[in-house]
Formats: sequence, structure tokens, C-alpha cells
Amino acid sequence: MKTLIFGYGNQDRQDDGVAWHVLLQLKQVLGLDPDVIDDELDPYADFQVVFQLQLVPEHAEVIACFDRICFVDAHTGSVLEDVHSEIIHPVFDYSPLTHHLTPPSLLAITKNAYNKEPAALLVSVRGYAFGFTRELSIHTAQLVDVAVEKIHHWLKST
Repeated sequence: MKTLIFGYGNQDRQDDGVAWHVLLQLKQVLGLDPDVIDDELDPYADFQVVFQLQLVPEHAEVIACFDRICFVDAHTGSVLEDVHSEIIHPVFDYSPLTHHLTPPSLLAITKNAYNKEPAALLVSVRGYAFGFTRELSIHTAQLVDVAVEKIHHWLKST
């Protein structure tokens, strides 16, 4: 099953880059080289771990090549759980921010443009501090293990 683990956020803005830390630890758990995280999507990869700044509509073409995708991002308390995970489906969300594309919206573009609907999971980790550093806050750093476990469980069960 072709799998994409897609983390996004800003590594230079503290907890906004939590996905980067989750991806590094997930690669260790999976026995993969944690020093290599791709920054470009590869439609030919069977298993890929990618980190980018944000989701963009152009990702739909490559996402259509995968059977399952896990999106990993930070949240600022907009959901109750510190580490929220949910199966997501294609739904276009209208956003007042022109530079904000949600995973369900990206899946909707993928479905409409390429008639593909990969199985998808969203894992969102609570961020507490968004300063100019690559080091996570203490609170968010403690949540990385939980996020990795949720992704690892999903990978084994799908």
C-alpha cells in the first residue's frame, strides 16, 4: 500500500514545527533513517515521509498516487485533545485566509481533479509557543510520543 506521511508547518516557529519532530521520531520507530526527511513529494515512492511549510492545491496531483496519507500538523487549542487524530474525507472548506488549505480540502481537490480518494488520517498536536526557534516548548515536546504512537497504530491497522 503506497503511503505518504505528510507533515507541515514552520520549523523556525517553535511548536508550529512539531510535525518535523513527529516525523523524525516516527522514522526511528519504523527503523528508517531519521536524518532524511524529504521536502519534495515523489509520486513513485512506496513509502514517503515529507515535510513542507504548508499544503497547496498543486499537491493534489501527487497525493492522487498514494493509497493512504497521514497529515501531521500543529493546532493552537482549537480542538479539545492535546493530540487529536481523526480519519478525514474529502470536504472543501471555505477559509477566510487565502493561504490556508486544510487536508480535507486538499483531498476534495484530489478527488475532483483526479477521481482518487486515498484513505487519510489527520494528527494534530497542540502547540503552546510560537517563538523564533526550532526547539519545541516543554509541553508540546511531551506530546510527540503520543502523536507517533497514533500514527504507528494507524499504519499497522490500515
